[in-house]
Amino acid sequence: MARILSVGTAVPQYVFRQNEVRQVVRKRFASAFRDIDRLLPVFEHANIDTRHFCVPMEWYETSHSFAEKNRLYVENALSLSVEAVKKCLQKANVAPQDIDCILFVSTTGLSTPSIDAHIANILEMKPSIRRLPLWGLGCAGGTAGIARGAELARAYPGSLVLVVSVELCGLTFLGGDLSKSNLIATSLFGDGAAALLLTVDGDTSLRRPQGATGFGVPRLIASQSTLWPDTVDIMGWELTDDGLKVIFSRDIPSFVQKWIPDAVDGFLASQQLTRNDITRLIPHPGGMKVIQAYEESLGIKSELTYHAREVLRNYGNMSSATVLFVLEKTIADEVSEGEYGLMTALGPGFSSELVLLQW
Repeated sequence: MARILSVGTAVPQYVFRQNEVRQVVRKRFASAFRDIDRLLPVFEHANIDTRHFCVPMEWYETSHSFAEKNRLYVENALSLSVEAVKKCLQKANVAPQDIDCILFVSTTGLSTPSIDAHIANILEMKPSIRRLPLWGLGCAGGTAGIARGAELARAYPGSLVLVVSVELCGLTFLGGDLSKSNLIATSLFGDGAAALLLTVDGDTSLRRPQGATGFGVPRLIASQSTLWPDTVDIMGWELTDDGLKVIFSRDIPSFVQKWIPDAVDGFLASQQLTRNDITRLIPHPGGMKVIQAYEESLGIKSELTYHAREVLRNYGNMSSATVLFVLEKTIADEVSEGEYGLMTALGPGFSSELVLLQW
């Protein structure tokens, strides 16, 4: 059974405060919305204080080509990924040369060869390393990446599998897109990277990662993917001449309330469990309304979403990487042996990814 050894995270240098972004957005979108001041409270309602970006605020004052944005994506995705990987491996006392498989998750830029090949070269990983880049899973990519990484670990017993997620949502901003969806996106998204190390039970090198105060590191018990038919227009990107245009429905919280309870209950029932058995919730904090929808639809207390709220408040929505930030904080908690945790994320498709953990 696969076990998580460690998680490392990294964010870029530029920190934007929410009220600063609000003023820039007001100026940028004022011509498109006569009622701009009625729309701007979305920044306060997001419950976000700060976000990190790989470019300074002045960069957003002018237009940029898709080619320029993608060059910035490759450069910064690589540097952030390497930083997150180094932190992750250091916690587990593992050398880059010990990694057998690397699974790379991202949706906010393009690179061929994929970023994982560059990571392997910079960190001098073994030439025989297996690589699996995953693109297009959006916010669901972090949870899906862990599930696929666990499958790789089980397929190759004794191997060390590295899952890397990096998203530079800030580089997808389209200055010419004066839609309400783009305005809302400016209140939510940020940049960040995370890395997670997996192996299988029985590895004698297992130990509690640095910073963990509880029983130790969790095992992955099971996972479930759900793809709902005829929902492809709810969330995603539209590729334009200027770059990636954000697409997401305002009704995502209502979709959570409608579909997630049955998906969660069915998944837990397959493991002879119920919601009452879950003491740790690790949701992707797509936004405050999504977190609240999880709480209401699953009948859980806000204490279970504390880490998700804190990650959202300090970093915003970093797409696929965000849930790994929440997982890192959860692992550092005082967790008792036998406790169950549930990772959950939604993404384009429209899709759900669930992972069951046990300490």
